[in-house]
Amino acid sequence: MGLVSYVKESYSELTNHVSWPSWSEAQKLTVTVAVFSIVFALIIWGIDSVFSKVITNYFSWIKNS
Repeated sequence: MGLVSYVKESYSELTNHVSWPSWSEAQKLTVTVAVFSIVFALIIWGIDSVFSKVITNYFSWIKNS
């Protein structure tokens, strides 16, 4: 009975006590999250590329020494 009670209380909480954003606000927030996710992914890709080149050059330098 604990699981059934949990689901009922969760549904009640979501329908009665949560303030949902309007459709336009939800769209705006979704676009904001998508843009920041893409920017963050590009930054991580750039840092990864730089470190990859640095490590490759370092091991190449070690091998040739």
